Amino acid sequence: MTKPSANTPSRYGGRIRFWLVALILLVIYIWSFSGVPFEGIKETAGQITVSILKGLFHPDWSFVYIPEGEDLLRGSLDTLAISVLGTFISAILCVPFAFWAANNMSRFKAFSGAGKVVLSVIRTFPELVMAILFIKAVGPGAYAGVLALGLHSIGMLGKLFSEAVENMDLGPTEALTACGGNRLQVLWFAVIPQVLPDFFSFSLYRFEINVRSAAILGMIGAGGIGTPLIFALEARAWNRVGIILLGIIVMVTLIDLISSYIRKRIV
Repeated sequence: MTKPSANTPSRYGGRIRFWLVALILLVIYIWSFSGVPFEGIKETAGQITVSILKGLFHPDWSFVYIPEGEDLLRGSLDTLAISVLGTFISAILCVPFAFWAANNMSRFKAFSGAGKVVLSVIRTFPELVMAILFIKAVGPGAYAGVLALGLHSIGMLGKLFSEAVENMDLGPTEALTACGGNRLQVLWFAVIPQVLPDFFSFSLYRFEINVRSAAILGMIGAGGIGTPLIFALEARAWNRVGIILLGIIVMVTLIDLISSYIRKRIV
């Protein structure tokens, strides 16, 4: 008569956990789909889809550069400028928040915990909401887009920067403190050299995200390539929509390649 192996209970327990998780996921999916109303497909959907595809595959190349008006080149440069300024502002302003939220920079957990809460609150508000608020405050245009991206990016960059500070090697800081260095010297000679490469890498990564976000913010009046895009969509000028989307794809792809190369050289 064979004896049950010692790992039989754990094997059955693993199966039970697997099916329990699968059941929970199934219930979540059913609940999610039940909350999305589906009223069918309109009769003109096929015709509209064909028109969109024709415009996308036959872009309006004359919109690339228009000497006397708004064009793809100027809109792309505006989007790039908004992304650069927004990332620069957030990368500078989030440094104090990062050291505030880092656990190893304070003796009191409540102090660093308060910093984490502040960064979480900043990350709660999407760029679109902030852009709408700034448009109401300072008016439509690139300035509102810069402020929206700059403020929103503080939440994400502050969290990543604080994690870089928490993961650094404390040996140099302890050695410099033992030699009689003050807090400013420890920060400048032991902390900054360790975390600076990560700070640059995270800032470049956030810059890639801000380029995409800046293109969307223009659709609500925050400047950039999104402004002519929303006008083309409203006018159903699909060939112009096609050239704008193509320009966004090229710009984002080039920025991703350049940013990835720079990050590999830094880290």
